[in-house]
Amino acid sequence: MTELATLGRPYAVAVFKRAKQTDGMAKWSEALALINAVVTNKDMQNVVNNPKLDRGRLANLVLSICEGQLDAESANFLKLLLENNRLVLLPEIAKIYEELKADEEGYVDVQVITAYAFTKEAEKEFTNALEKSLNKKIHMNATVDKSLIGGVLVRAGDKVIDGSIRSQLQHLQKALQ
Repeated sequence: MTELATLGRPYAVAVFKRAKQTDGMAKWSEALALINAVVTNKDMQNVVNNPKLDRGRLANLVLSICEGQLDAESANFLKLLLENNRLVLLPEIAKIYEELKADEEGYVDVQVITAYAFTKEAEKEFTNALEKSLNKKIHMNATVDKSLIGGVLVRAGDKVIDGSIRSQLQHLQKALQ
């Protein structure tokens, strides 16, 4: 996975720079998400991974599926990835692009796992506390996992804040052994 990120980063950075130049951040987000959804589709995987299929034909197939939803630059980017045998990098490119975009726009996507669902008031307070802590606006996705017993687990980019009871019990167990 790290290798894919390393190989995909230059492509993502190039797309990000182009998006900034053309004021097309949202356009590129949509294009990358669409192409990624098409090429990672379970039914398309056999076609995409077929070594006998000519890359030009694959490009035409994907472009026909995305007809009317991609501009010339996005289509050229898809062709470039195919010509360089880098289509496998597309999920990583899209992910890195979204991280760069979020950083540029001053927000971070945060995954919050709680033992119990937030009330509206608690979610708002927690969001405000996280925004102060991270010094960025956040887009929070909260899910419930009863196995945490209590507390929260927060993932914001490469930061992990584990305030769960389960984690505290595991640390205590290690300390007692």
